[in-house]
Amino acid sequence: MRLLKRNMANSVLSRRLRMGMVGGGPGAFIGDVHRRAACLDGTVELVAGAFSTSPTRSKRKGRELGLSRSRSYASYDEMLAGELGRDPRERIDFVSIVTPNDMHFSVAKAFLEAGFHVVCDKPMTFTVGEARRLKQVVRKARRVFALTHNYTGYPMVKLARDLVRQGEIGRLRKVVVEYPQGWLATRLEATGMKQAQWRTDPTRSGAAGCMGDIGIHAGNLAEYITGLRIVELCADLTTFVAGRQLDDDGNVLIRMQKGVRGVLHASQVAVGEDNALSIRLYGEQKGLAWRQEDPNVLEVKSQHGPVERWARGQAYVAEVSPAAARASALPAGHPEAFLDAFANVYRNATDTIRARLSRTRPDPLALDFPTVDDGLRGMLFIETLVRSGKSSRKWTRVPVR
Repeated sequence: MRLLKRNMANSVLSRRLRMGMVGGGPGAFIGDVHRRAACLDGTVELVAGAFSTSPTRSKRKGRELGLSRSRSYASYDEMLAGELGRDPRERIDFVSIVTPNDMHFSVAKAFLEAGFHVVCDKPMTFTVGEARRLKQVVRKARRVFALTHNYTGYPMVKLARDLVRQGEIGRLRKVVVEYPQGWLATRLEATGMKQAQWRTDPTRSGAAGCMGDIGIHAGNLAEYITGLRIVELCADLTTFVAGRQLDDDGNVLIRMQKGVRGVLHASQVAVGEDNALSIRLYGEQKGLAWRQEDPNVLEVKSQHGPVERWARGQAYVAEVSPAAARASALPAGHPEAFLDAFANVYRNATDTIRARLSRTRPDPLALDFPTVDDGLRGMLFIETLVRSGKSSRKWTRVPVR
């Protein structure tokens, strides 16, 4: 048995990891993104899936993706049983969960408790209670759990984080982060569009709409770059489109640790905007600015000098931020964007999974991916936003755990 385990560990180092997927069936946007991102580096292959709550649609999607009939499952329960019934050397190594929010917890819990590693789309769960329970499940299972806050995968976001850590901008004072979109400016969910329907349905999306979908990305980005928690907030949440049940716009004042102040804005009714996520940070000495729609550049601003435009892939970036260098696959001047950043989250998570399977230590830089702790932080953020939006009090405290 020991020899078999040793041989299995060695083989992991030289083969592609086997991925299963739950969700991401016909008409799904994010499932296709996950599949492309996970397999972009050629170190992962999709071998199994339960892609829809409809057995027929799930099996059809499996055929479209070239999977064998035996591994195109009718449900995630069937997938779990089917993979456990296989020789350990043939089973999936991890599962990617890309369902609507209401299913994240049950699927993640089932696969973790069965011994599989998990990559899950955000938000991590449907409620804070589920998030707290899942954190305990992850600890007990001792498996890798990664959350795809994909914007943390951008090289220049990692550079911004490292510049803040190294004191390059001086003591941080203020953060301004925004994520405006315009695609839900009309009641698109009434037209039958799948992506709009579940995101605006409180039984599937959860307690928040826009803020749970993209506001959570803005909050995560602010905490990732600064290394500080949002400790208090004052939220004004609005539903502009008549007949919609969840918020489609939000404006939030935030207080972070160490006296840092900030403004967070997210909207899905900002007509004319696509995915204009951006963040500005102001320290005592310098400021930083990054835009997701121009992701290969980080601006560094000072009071008495010209604006510096730090470009992805340059040697001077690598000297300051090994994490940014690791996240850059192409030389300078060759743009990298959304899929590449998403792939970086998968790369770090799967490199860590590979190390775990082969009983080796991962590169410390590979541990730079969102975890179950970030997932719980995100759910606490959403819960507090909703509570604040309904409260007459100016400030609402964000629980620590």
